[in-house]
Amino acid sequence: MTDTRPVYEAVARQFDRDRSKSLMEKFYLDRVLALLGGGKKILDLGCGSAEPIAKFFIDAGRGITGVDAATAMIALCRERYPEQTWIEGDMRALDLGRRFNAIIAWDSFFHLPAAGQRAMFPVFARHAAPGAPLLFTSGPRAGVAMGEIYGHALHHASLDTAEYGQLLAAHGFEVLLHRVEDPDCGRHTVWLAQARRRAAARATARAAPSVCATTTRG
Repeated sequence: MTDTRPVYEAVARQFDRDRSKSLMEKFYLDRVLALLGGGKKILDLGCGSAEPIAKFFIDAGRGITGVDAATAMIALCRERYPEQTWIEGDMRALDLGRRFNAIIAWDSFFHLPAAGQRAMFPVFARHAAPGAPLLFTSGPRAGVAMGEIYGHALHHASLDTAEYGQLLAAHGFEVLLHRVEDPDCGRHTVWLAQARRRAAARATARAAPSVCATTTRG
């Protein structure tokens, strides 16, 4: 099963309880903050329960728009940070009609099947302000891997490195950093890219009117 929404609905409280808050991701989150400059608006795709990643940026004085497909996850976000914007919805259908100073898809994008991942690059492009960093995790190589969480099967997929690079370039992003199975970050494979200023400006001119879609964690 490739739809992870029912899984996260079922295990939201357990996941939130056990999810590490140690911020092993901090090296990458700090890079995003440095690239943000004075930018305040962050789009967190597959935001989960808002902790620790959304919390990191909120504590740094940034505003979060979080998107997750699981109602239970969004409920936790709203309980903790009611002043932020939380949207229950499928990231693949997202068209908010506005742009953000950074986009995060940490441990969420990689739950999508390959076709869904390819479809996300136009979504990234139409929501990225000029110069916006894009941070996401993938698998280390092309393929499908089935994990397990609290007795539920959990789908993961990845494209190959070359295709990610091609998709980023085709949608106006420059790769700044790519680490495969980083031993200092729980063996995550991490991508940090940045929207080219000219490409993002052209995409802004073509942007459609505001539409808000509905769904959760990829």
